Amino acid sequence: MKTRPPNSESITCWRKKFLETFFSNVLHGVLDVSSDWRLHDRHFSPLLHSSLHVSQLTLCNMLQGAVELTAEHLLSCDQPIRRSLVLLLHRLIHHGSVSQVSMCSWPVPDTVLLILILTMSAGFWRSGNALACHGSPCGLCREEDKAQSQQSAQEGAERGCNAERDGSGVENHKRSPKEADACMTSVLSGPRSPPVQNPVCEETSSEVPCGHSSIQGGSSPCSSSEQLSCHPIPRKTRRWQKPAVGRKRRCLRRSRGHYADPEDLYDFVFTVAREDNSGLLEKNRTTEGENTENWTSSSPGSPCTGHAGCKKRGGPAGTLSLKAAHRFRSVSTLELFSIPLTGETCRTLSNLLSSWVSLENLILSYNGLNANISCILSGLRALSQHPECRFRVLRVSDMFSHMPCMELVCCTLSALPQLHTLSVSFDLKNQLEGSRPEASPSCSEAEIPESCLEVLEIRFPREPLHTALLLPVLKASKSLQQLSLDSATLPCPQELGLLLEVLRECTPNLKKLSFHDVNLAEHQKEVLLLLQDPGLQEITFSFCRLFESSTDEFLSEIINTVKRNSSLKSLKLPGNRLGNHRLVALADIFSEDSSSSLCQLDVSSNCIKPDGLLEFTKKLEGHIQQRGGQLPFTQLRLFQNWLDQDAETAQEALRRLRAMCSVVNDAWDSSQAFADYISVM
Repeated sequence: MKTRPPNSESITCWRKKFLETFFSNVLHGVLDVSSDWRLHDRHFSPLLHSSLHVSQLTLCNMLQGAVELTAEHLLSCDQPIRRSLVLLLHRLIHHGSVSQVSMCSWPVPDTVLLILILTMSAGFWRSGNALACHGSPCGLCREEDKAQSQQSAQEGAERGCNAERDGSGVENHKRSPKEADACMTSVLSGPRSPPVQNPVCEETSSEVPCGHSSIQGGSSPCSSSEQLSCHPIPRKTRRWQKPAVGRKRRCLRRSRGHYADPEDLYDFVFTVAREDNSGLLEKNRTTEGENTENWTSSSPGSPCTGHAGCKKRGGPAGTLSLKAAHRFRSVSTLELFSIPLTGETCRTLSNLLSSWVSLENLILSYNGLNANISCILSGLRALSQHPECRFRVLRVSDMFSHMPCMELVCCTLSALPQLHTLSVSFDLKNQLEGSRPEASPSCSEAEIPESCLEVLEIRFPREPLHTALLLPVLKASKSLQQLSLDSATLPCPQELGLLLEVLRECTPNLKKLSFHDVNLAEHQKEVLLLLQDPGLQEITFSFCRLFESSTDEFLSEIINTVKRNSSLKSLKLPGNRLGNHRLVALADIFSEDSSSSLCQLDVSSNCIKPDGLLEFTKKLEGHIQQRGGQLPFTQLRLFQNWLDQDAETAQEALRRLRAMCSVVNDAWDSSQAFADYISVM
């Protein structure tokens, strides 16, 4: 916990960040709770307390600490484990703050269990299922239902009092003030319940027996399957008292076996002086205290884990009828990585997607969708027609493509014109070329409506880039800001020129353009035209074989073009076999007569040796002196170059470079690149 997290400047709430990190470290065994007497207390559950602040839930095969949350083991798929998983998801998603659910590496998924996770992530849960004994929901749900019932009863009583007053005004005039207020008093007070005691900070407090409850409703004996319910949770009264750090410490010293006020875990660690910051801190603490109170004051403890009678009424988990299910809070991001999705699962997911209005991001990676992608798009199409739809990001990647990439892009944008980000990625064409479906007229010929698309990423499975198919997409995407084309082949030399023409005419807001693994060795003219574009701020030519058959004249033209372009901020040239002499030449981009505003240069994987890097550094230092110490250049990326061949020279070059800009590199073993070295000798 004694580390500063990356990107800490973007953290808006350190309390939430601390408790979320605390939950993760306890869950994975990084932080040993038993070693700290302040946390090792049977009156206090660190996981339950901090789980309210968890925003991302990743389900994988290593959840050692989940026993405390679920009172069961999660690795098997039998009914008791399933009920425990339901409890975990219900707590973290429906009554917590989890906004992203990710599932990864499930080669042979249990269909019922998978559908259960998807259903609960979408916010559906039937209160009479295997978790709820005698048809009753969990303790937190009971608290909410009780509050709603009291509110409804109060409103009904108010209406009754108003009606009675309107119908018998004369009698009301005869009532005394006490009698006139009796109706409202009885409504507002509601049923009285015995006060909830907080034994934590009382020196003479005794343990609350597991089989008894101080909540109105009598005792609730615990069985072995209700370990979580047996775990006493500190509860507090409704009235919020301003805490004092000193008093809390004295309380801890008096009773080392009890932890005072679990909501103060963050403040206890950092000992915030509230006396000097009572305004903002007290407001934040009150808000979080109310939220946490709803979390920890459920009665009695946690939902029942069920018995045989519950199974008969609720049916197997994962096969819940959405018509009979309650709608709870749902997540905004769903990610499924390397989990095969059958037709049945895809149909269920499509059904869930059609009304999943909170969903903003859907990431499907290596799920073997094939033709089932149409089923997913059908559900998303229905969702897009919902007035409260917030869906904006769709990323689909798989091993084999069921249809041409551009056809899938057209289908998707036709169904989802409100998308902001669309990423389509395939590794290979379909295994059996004969089984590949014919082009669908509904996709390839349908007119694409004007879209809100800002980011478009396409990874082709070595398919030809037919600009004629990309043209309607670009024409409909006036807001496009970022375009990435990966692993496409150019069927004829004119295709790239046509693409650039379309980009200039149809995408005036384009700022970032990326080509990866696209052979541009014979397209030097088009490369120079791109580098001249005044609208582009970031250009990437990654593993595009730029200098495979070029001359030094082409390199000089690139340098002069970049020197004249004042709008280009980032130039990325990884994997283009620059070598030492071309890297040294690139330093002239920052010469005294240059108007370039280039801030970032990426020359990773370019066969650069330490002596070449040192020569580049010296040349750059000379240009800085000529410009009076002014240089817009801020970052140089050097991943996977041959800097280990002469460690002393490399260290000197890096030391001098870091005095001018930020250098990002790695310790790479260049012996693995011998074949590449031979090819450029």
